[in-house]
Amino acid sequence: MISIFKSKSEKEKLQKKYESLMKEWHALLNVNRKESDKKFAEAQLVLDKIESLNPN
Repeated sequence: MISIFKSKSEKEKLQKKYESLMKEWHALLNVNRKESDKKFAEAQLVLDKIESLNPN
């Protein structure tokens, strides 16, 4: 039977979080440079986690 509510993998969850952080970073870029730098750093940490999940 096909599951309607398929759970997301860890990689998919991290990718969604990364995209959200990058949108916040972009919105803050011209308003508050210090906060935008924090968001970018958070996004980079999430990206590192995503890359560590890849079997390369």
